[in-house]
Amino acid sequence: MIQMGLFYVLMAFAFVFLLIVNMLWIGLNVYFWITSGIQTLLGDKNFIETIRFSTYLKWILLVDSAWIIIALVFACRRKNFKTESKFHYLKYEPINNAKICIVIPAYNEEIAIESTVTDFLRQKNVVEVIVVDNHSTDNTVSIAKSCGARVITKQSNMGYAHSCVIGLNESLKTDANAIVIVEGDGTCNGYDIEKMIRYLDNCDMVVGTRQLQVLSEKGNQLGMIYVWGNFFLAKLIQIKFFSLLHMGTVQLTDVGCLYRIIRKESLDSIIHRFTKPKTNEVIPNDEFTLFMTIEALKNNLRIVEVPITFKKRLGKSKIGSDKKIKAIKLGLHFLWYILKS
Repeated sequence: MIQMGLFYVLMAFAFVFLLIVNMLWIGLNVYFWITSGIQTLLGDKNFIETIRFSTYLKWILLVDSAWIIIALVFACRRKNFKTESKFHYLKYEPINNAKICIVIPAYNEEIAIESTVTDFLRQKNVVEVIVVDNHSTDNTVSIAKSCGARVITKQSNMGYAHSCVIGLNESLKTDANAIVIVEGDGTCNGYDIEKMIRYLDNCDMVVGTRQLQVLSEKGNQLGMIYVWGNFFLAKLIQIKFFSLLHMGTVQLTDVGCLYRIIRKESLDSIIHRFTKPKTNEVIPNDEFTLFMTIEALKNNLRIVEVPITFKKRLGKSKIGSDKKIKAIKLGLHFLWYILKS
């Protein structure tokens, strides 16, 4: 696993390096072509001779070819990767008499928490809403309680991931057979549970994607950097779990969406991985959604991604994710985690 992870990191960085080198070479030659004419590039040589006698082009093409050959060998060796019938192909295990527990991590969400809790409580088969308050300094706790949620309060701000793990562990103590986790900022709609749970008959976890424009409210916090960054990182995960037969064991377009529903027994099988074995410390905050998805894939859980409706945030982002510099830093952080995991 470590060797494969190192190989994946090296191939990814080699791809980026070669992409930059190729773009620079093309850009410089286009510049010379525009300023001096194409004949200055070719001279009296044909295209093959130009490559042969070029100081840099032949080496660029040689390294490009080597990378492509290695990538093809990797793809061929992945022909039977994660193709066990028991874990990675069709199953049908319907959830009869669905009982759904909602987990909502929250921090200073007094503007949105009432509408969020009320919305999810009114959904079919929802038996309980658990709000995990990350030591809010506003009225989040009192509002959530007044709306009918069970609130777990923390004595200090221990982070977003800690709230998620606390809530998920608490949900396992209920009699629910399906667990939903969702943001408390009012961006997601409870009615999407109905379409998400249908896919749970055939998989272990259903994750939402916020990438469809027609299902997004104009003005939401997913700007261009977030949309394309999420898509790029999602495709990296697909490549990481690539299988030649079916283009991978999962199809993803959005790595940052917390909104998901998971079977109780499936959550129970991976939740111990959300904390460090010796210290019981929760994994880093910024990586939780990504971590949950990757750990599920590592442990042969079936994942299906479905489009969800996405609205504008009520209130301000608590981590500054609406700022471009923060978005880029978060994206690079996610990128490194995907490569090294």
